[in-house]
Amino acid sequence: MANVQYYDVIIKPVISEKSMELMGQKKYTFLIHPEATKSQVKEAVEKMFEGTKVKSVNTINCLGKKKRQRGQMKFGKTAKTKKAIVALTADSNDIEIFEGL
Repeated sequence: MANVQYYDVIIKPVISEKSMELMGQKKYTFLIHPEATKSQVKEAVEKMFEGTKVKSVNTINCLGKKKRQRGQMKFGKTAKTKKAIVALTADSNDIEIFEGL
């Protein structure tokens, strides 16, 4: 595995109806580096967001979708991604980037 630092682990937050609903339960969804492990995600969240304590991390590998080019019978695939759902403890601070949504 490549040398992935904690600031390279989290790429961006995922904003969807399901992820917004999970925020009420102190669960936050992030798009992460494809080679990141659960322990690296936990370390990255706790270092990047002050006062947060991670209870658990669930990761999901999302395969690329098959796409057809217009007018041709050629097929390709979109990039595969990896997501992480991070659950915080009850006494932990909320993550500020999700506050205004």
